[in-house]
Amino acid sequence: MGALSPRAPVAELLRGWRTSWRWIKFWVPAERETWRTGRMVLICALVGVLVGLMSVWFFTTIDFVCAYTLEMLGHAEIPLPDGELPVAHPPEVHYTLLNRLWPGGALGEVFAGLVRFLLPGVGALLACLVARRFAPSASGHGTDTVIAAYHHSATRLPLGVAPVKVIASSLVIGTGGSAGAEGPITQIGAVMGSAVARVLRLSRHEARLLLAAGMAAGIGAIFRAPMAGALFAAEILYRGFDLEGDVLIPSMVASTISYMTYACVFGWDPVFYTPQEFFNSPVKFLCYAALAFLIAAAVRFNILFFRQAEIVFHRLTLPYWAKPMIGGLLVGLIGLFVPEILSTGYGCIQETLRGNDEVLRTFGGGLVGFLFLLGVLKSIATSFTVGSGGAGGMLGPALFCGAMYGACVGAFFHWCLPGLNVSIANCAMLGMAGYLTAAVRTPLAAILMVGEFTGNHNLLLPSMWVCGLSFLLTPGWTLYKSQVRDRDSSPAHRLRHGSLRHDVAVRLRRTPSKKRTRRG
Repeated sequence: MGALSPRAPVAELLRGWRTSWRWIKFWVPAERETWRTGRMVLICALVGVLVGLMSVWFFTTIDFVCAYTLEMLGHAEIPLPDGELPVAHPPEVHYTLLNRLWPGGALGEVFAGLVRFLLPGVGALLACLVARRFAPSASGHGTDTVIAAYHHSATRLPLGVAPVKVIASSLVIGTGGSAGAEGPITQIGAVMGSAVARVLRLSRHEARLLLAAGMAAGIGAIFRAPMAGALFAAEILYRGFDLEGDVLIPSMVASTISYMTYACVFGWDPVFYTPQEFFNSPVKFLCYAALAFLIAAAVRFNILFFRQAEIVFHRLTLPYWAKPMIGGLLVGLIGLFVPEILSTGYGCIQETLRGNDEVLRTFGGGLVGFLFLLGVLKSIATSFTVGSGGAGGMLGPALFCGAMYGACVGAFFHWCLPGLNVSIANCAMLGMAGYLTAAVRTPLAAILMVGEFTGNHNLLLPSMWVCGLSFLLTPGWTLYKSQVRDRDSSPAHRLRHGSLRHDVAVRLRRTPSKKRTRRG
């Protein structure tokens, strides 16, 4: 045998590298689209972490404001759902100092009632001043602003809106304003997604994806419902039955990470606890159909009253700060007689999600009428709070109204048809899903959301029935004016498709034409 050439080891090494590179190319796709998708997943995970931290701050701030105002000054008991624990505990020295300054006996109760009447107005006034000074777009419920930004300009959400929205909404909700935390957290999440897109200099289409992913992350954290949050972000953009399919995967990633960030601080339990009762009688579908018709009528009343409240407050020739204060005082007046409508009302929702006997003991003999009255008054109080310009959400009150109307129908059939064994808790859950579907046009998200934040997935079949009927009975009705009919009606898709056609035309013009030759 001849001696090995000095180049032999080098050739063997190169041959080994070529073999390894074949395996790398086999296992790691080389398409540019795949790398772009992986980068987007990492960016959505970053948005999820940021929104999860903002959700923790938001919930903590609301609890602190509520503990030091409504509970300590107003002597009001604001119950929490079983899955949430109070964060703020005012020190005993604060109560001792307050008792020295506060009159006792009947006079003290009169003072506490006066404070409960004034607090929603004072909170709305302070929130309006803060928002007007630092970020005017932080007023209102926020979700409508995000929907409009998605369809028209996904990059025009200033980062300063997020902290201002946290403070303003905490002042409104913590002092007793009838609003929810979900609307503000959707705007906060969208602002964080838009800010990340601007920092990384992403395209307009990618900025829209991150905006929707931020919305999903906020809902997934506050409701502890990550899958429902992702579907919510895809459905909320349209008032017809249409989905924004492009945002689903980014929203799933951001919502999951945000939920885990939030749950690491406040626990992994669902927000509400419910009895695990099963659907076992097709005859109950008639009861649930009656519930769907009641919800459709209630949603129409809610939207009409809210629109009229917005118009009336807009036409008032008063200073900008006076309108939210008047709305808050009207809410405080209602809260003097029916304190259940103050703040988010989640504790009252929890009381409807217990066994029939416990619900009957909690709400007394006039159960059906009282539950119906709670639903109507909550709609009116929320219209005063948000319609006057208060910084609060509409989703939480929608769930409250749905639970009250559902429990009302369940109690009625429990009393009229005792042999049917209708569960009040089940009807309350179905009422929440149906009301959310009819009011904000998100049937799939509503079905999943109620199952996730109660931990009860046994009512999938009747939820589909109630949500389907509620959606069909309220065509074109929605709380959000910025929702468009479908994808074809969205300016975002028209602009995107127009730019794509322009790019194709430019490339065709730049491509040199090949002259055809004829043979023979």
